Amino acid sequence: MKGPLFYSKILLFGEYGIIKDSKGLSIPYNSYKGALIIPKQQTEKTQESNKHLHAFCAYLGELIETGASLTQFNLAQMQQDLARGMYFDSSIPQGYGVGSSGALVAAIYDRYATDKITILENLTREKLLTLKGAFAQMESFFHGKSSGLDPLNSYLSLPILINSQENIEPAGIPSQTNTGGAVFLLDSGMTGETAPMVQLFMEKMKQEGFRNMLKNEFVTYTDLCVEDFLKGDVGSLFGNIKRLSKVVLDHFQPMIPKHFHELWQRGLETNTYYLKLCGSGGGGYMLGFTQDLDQAKSVLKDYKLEVVYQF
Repeated sequence: MKGPLFYSKILLFGEYGIIKDSKGLSIPYNSYKGALIIPKQQTEKTQESNKHLHAFCAYLGELIETGASLTQFNLAQMQQDLARGMYFDSSIPQGYGVGSSGALVAAIYDRYATDKITILENLTREKLLTLKGAFAQMESFFHGKSSGLDPLNSYLSLPILINSQENIEPAGIPSQTNTGGAVFLLDSGMTGETAPMVQLFMEKMKQEGFRNMLKNEFVTYTDLCVEDFLKGDVGSLFGNIKRLSKVVLDHFQPMIPKHFHELWQRGLETNTYYLKLCGSGGGGYMLGFTQDLDQAKSVLKDYKLEVVYQF
């Protein structure tokens, strides 16, 4: 068994905001990928993954038994494959905000869902929302709460525009050019856990001041960034990314690793690059935007930098 490949994703815009109906834009990132495989021989890595898959299979079984499952699965086949040592062979770093659990969920759905919506169908909005709901339920096993967007992106391998929680569609993004600007990943050197970060965000949402900031600044700038990016309006995009980056530094500090605070501020002061969260933060990757990649690489020479998209 050598399964189809499922890729990592990057949520360019919309982290946290999509919980409160901001726009969002998620794109596949093909540098990292995973597939379900039955190994020729067991290793510590395959056994660890197999153990997690057994727990995930039990979770899906409980959903079906209680009548809560939004999808039907051939769990008998999954259990047979697990007995043969099946594991998820993945190069996607875990706890880095690039969708490691999303790719796994997409792979399990693709192989074992008996009522699955295939990527070859005419993907109406209703079908996309059905998929998103099923994926959210599956992925909540890993995070406690999930939007379902990471698995959806991985499953479809298409850019996805989130207009609101109930309005999502495949998106056409401008072709990459090579005029010197780029979106890049910056490695914080530490993993982050989604669940505690989301819990922290929900605690902050109890404060009226934070809610007002989210609505009037964070969501506003996020929406403008999405619109600018899709239109290819790079000049306006970087003005709005700078505003968004400053709001995140001012109000989301616990989600930014401490040793990145100064680096974040330096980008805002020098306009060489602007940083934002990649996923829930707390570690993993940060996202960077620059209009001069060579200059940004020079300034950030002590950090591991991976180019995602070029302007």
